[in-house]
This record gives sequence, structure tokens and C-alpha cells, in this order.
Amino acid sequence: MAMDTSVVVSVISAASGVIVVAVSFYLTKKKEREADWRKYKFEQYKEFLVSMSGNLARDSTPESRRSFYTACNALHLIGSKGVLHSLHSFLAVAGTPNLSEATHDALLSKLIWEIRQDVGIPGNPDASEFSAHLWNSGANVTRR
Repeated sequence: MAMDTSVVVSVISAASGVIVVAVSFYLTKKKEREADWRKYKFEQYKEFLVSMSGNLARDSTPESRRSFYTACNALHLIGSKGVLHSLHSFLAVAGTPNLSEATHDALLSKLIWEIRQDVGIPGNPDASEFSAHLWNSGANVTRR
């Protein structure tokens, strides 16, 4: 028993319509999950930078140091390879006596650049063109 051509075309059209809807739904959900993940990572990185700001020179307290190192440890759950490498490099020398301001600033800038890269900040410049500084109490503080 042969099927009528119009029936075959209708079945194929209906099947392809269902496939298009399913693929569209999947891709939309995937984009939503990626956006949610980026937002979550941004919030974690923001918490890290806030804790870092509270751990600067004159503003540092035992509680602010605990908060900072807790935030550092939490980054291991979400940080990209570049962020974690830069974090480890920064922490390895951050409290070192006689640390040059240039070395400190370069490591801090690389860390913050990697964070911006990881969350996809639009217009992030090349790493060689990016410079970051932290402030406390209204004064530019580049070292602890």
C-alpha cells in the first residue's frame, strides 16, 4: 500500500517542526545556563575582590584576613586555569618583605585581568595593556 505524497510531506514537515522546536529549546536553555554560570562566577569574583580590599595595609584585621583567604580558597571551585595560576603566583609573593611595587602591581593586574577574561567582560584589553590598583581609606594602596 503506497502512501500518498501529500501525507508523506505532511509527516516530514511535522517531524521537522518538532525537531526545530526541540533544538531551539535546547539551545535556549544552554544559553540561559551559561549566563547563570557567568553571573554566579562574577558574584564570586566580586566577593573575592571585596575581601581583598578589606585586607589592605591599614584596614587589615584578623577577620578581614580570614575572609580574604576563605574567598581565595572558594575560587578553586569556579576559577579558570588562568585565574588559579595567577592567584597562586600573587599569593606566593604578596606578603613578601622587599617585594617591589612593580612586581606586586604586575601580579595583581594579571590576576584581575584573568578574572575579567574568565567572566567575559566586553572590551577587556590585552593583558599587556591592563593595569589594576587597589585603594583603601581614600589613598592609592598598591602594596600591603
